[in-house]
Amino acid sequence: MPDRPASTPEHDLPPLTIAPEPAASPAHTTHPEPPVDPSDLAAALLSADGGGGAELRGHVPEDPQGVVLVLHGGAERSHEPVSWRRLAVVRMLPFATALQHGAEGRLAVLRLKYRVRGWNGHEQDPVHDARWALERIRRVLPGAPVALVGHSMGGRVALQLAAEPDVAAVAALAPWVEGDARQPRADVPVLLMHGTGDRMTDPRRTAVIARRWEESGADVTYLRVPGEKHAMLRRASYWHRTVTDFVTEALLGPAPTR
Repeated sequence: MPDRPASTPEHDLPPLTIAPEPAASPAHTTHPEPPVDPSDLAAALLSADGGGGAELRGHVPEDPQGVVLVLHGGAERSHEPVSWRRLAVVRMLPFATALQHGAEGRLAVLRLKYRVRGWNGHEQDPVHDARWALERIRRVLPGAPVALVGHSMGGRVALQLAAEPDVAAVAALAPWVEGDARQPRADVPVLLMHGTGDRMTDPRRTAVIARRWEESGADVTYLRVPGEKHAMLRRASYWHRTVTDFVTEALLGPAPTR
């Protein structure tokens, strides 16, 4: 889990039981959103209205064929407001840049900034922020396929929202895995990546959920990254390239052979 080392012996790992759906968060106050102007999709997607402090930034082409929602990490408990300058947020910027270039202007790539740093128990604050972002995407781009790309706590968010309508691909990177992950539809590909040297989130839990979902018929790719730690810096280009290739193929189809 974020901000705490993953040092539990394998035989003492608690079972990944299924948790109930999260209740509505009383802390997340939304406001009416402005009408969509089809001529300015960027303004409609990136407007700060309605998020209660959650915000979206990113690249929006004129006619996107899909959307990538990038989800940053956080802490187990904290109500401290999140800044765009926080390391967990900045860490996802190279992924967004790689996705934008790899999609060659065909995908909207949006980074979500949560209202507060923490998961915060049953409040599940980042899940509510991500649901707000998905609702915004559905309102502005109805029917557009969405790929979720999350790191650490953001990976937990992505795994919990994997079965949401319009979610067409999920990439969870060094995810914080608990029993609230929702297995996606069989046609939704899932990429799970975890460094073997990670001491913040537990790669063994990622391996467990990969095996369970694969045995249940899900389309899962599980990649162990030898020696990599939680920050994904030792082989940064490998992480960026792998995620970009996965997302672009899932949303746009296989790259043409040359």
